[in-house]
Amino acid sequence: MPEGWVDLQVNGYGGVDFSSPGLGVEQVLAAARALRERGTAAFCPTVVSAAQSTYRRVLPVLAEALEEDPSLPGIHLEGPFISAADGARGAHPAGNIRPPSLKEFDELYRLARGRVRLLTLAPELPGALELVRHAVELGVVVSIGHTLADSREVWAAAEAGARLATHLGNGLPLQIHRHANPLWPLLACPALKAMLITDGRHLPADFVRVVLAVKGAQGVIITSDSSPAAGLPPGEYTFFGAPARLEPDGTLHNPQTGLLAGSSAVLAGCMAWLSGLGLLSEAELALVGRENALQVLGA
Repeated sequence: MPEGWVDLQVNGYGGVDFSSPGLGVEQVLAAARALRERGTAAFCPTVVSAAQSTYRRVLPVLAEALEEDPSLPGIHLEGPFISAADGARGAHPAGNIRPPSLKEFDELYRLARGRVRLLTLAPELPGALELVRHAVELGVVVSIGHTLADSREVWAAAEAGARLATHLGNGLPLQIHRHANPLWPLLACPALKAMLITDGRHLPADFVRVVLAVKGAQGVIITSDSSPAAGLPPGEYTFFGAPARLEPDGTLHNPQTGLLAGSSAVLAGCMAWLSGLGLLSEAELALVGRENALQVLGA
């Protein structure tokens, strides 16, 4: 594995959308080359909740790209087995979200030629725990995200084999119960490493401080959540079937809802912002930006 940062969640880059039905292998390879030039040595192309026809198109394309480029260790399926509730589903199209299904997951796994490496799901959904156990048996790392799970459901998912929390602190409604919400069990469960988007927009510094205080550097993985708009000039775009506005300061949001629509940052920018907080040593920065992700991937 080449030196550099390792990112478990990249939705696209430079106008290349890994969830677009028009995706081509050369587009994926071009995005990977561009990201390597910007310090991302390896990353998991991430596919958001999509129509079955889109999965049939993009998963074989991504699998072929993975065979050609060793900097792509596996595919991250972020959905479609997530909460459909507003806020919890984030930027995922509501019509593409489905209940957990072993049959559908196996079909997605087959389309990806067995190259699914990470699955984000909501453990409170009927059938989710069975899917966690099934995915883990196939060697897929399961992460909890886009969820409104309660404490019992989070701990049950960890017991079933879940090992990560996808972009902790994001993918939640703006208003949640002060105690009965997923944040506390996701923080409290020692089996779960927390993925954080430290682009300076998704999370306030104090939240990052709290997560590091609870989990330690060994329990945190920094991700970019890079959108296809990353690397593009400010302007109006459409991604995942919704409008997105990239502001001159780098903020990427849906102008209709005002909510964030992914990140315009790459992992090097996220690591620079985190480093600027002065919380971690160089060795600890290497842990959260590279080594922990490699360990999760078994690399």
